[in-house]
Amino acid sequence: MDTGRKLLPRAERRAQILAAARTAFARDGYAATTIELVAREAGVTATIIYRHFAGKPDLYRAVLDDVRDRLRAATADRPDPVRAAVSAAASDPDGFRLLFRHVAREPEFSEWAADFRSRSSMVAESALPAEIPDPAGRSWAAALLTTLTVETILTWLDAGRPASEETVATAIDAASAALITTIGAP
Repeated sequence: MDTGRKLLPRAERRAQILAAARTAFARDGYAATTIELVAREAGVTATIIYRHFAGKPDLYRAVLDDVRDRLRAATADRPDPVRAAVSAAASDPDGFRLLFRHVAREPEFSEWAADFRSRSSMVAESALPAEIPDPAGRSWAAALLTTLTVETILTWLDAGRPASEETVATAIDAASAALITTIGAP
């Protein structure tokens, strides 16, 4: 008897579920997304999802970790991390929105979101030039640059990508340079 379902290796099935959950959570939010909804999105049963994840919080955390890891891989050690971030967001807008918009709204995941935001700012701070010698100013600039970059990309995605990736990256670079110059001025 053919059920229409295809048996996949465990890793492939898990990836399929994570992709479907990423889409569902980005579209409907954490609270409104059920395991059954993710199952329908993935074309599997809820039982299959429970074979891979303990429940909705575990699934959401796995989605966040997966998206975060893919974003890190896409931007790490790149000569131009801004362009890499814009490109990563363009290739996975649902994931980008989850990381930078949705998770911050979920009280149950506020610690995860704060840690992710803090680590993002630390990466930005380590890349700041010597024009901002004051540690407090450098920390402030890193937080501002992270916010500037993320909000510019989110706004671009939400507007339907009205400009090219290059235009977005160039705008972020120009605004960042002005911010660094201003904060670094005596």
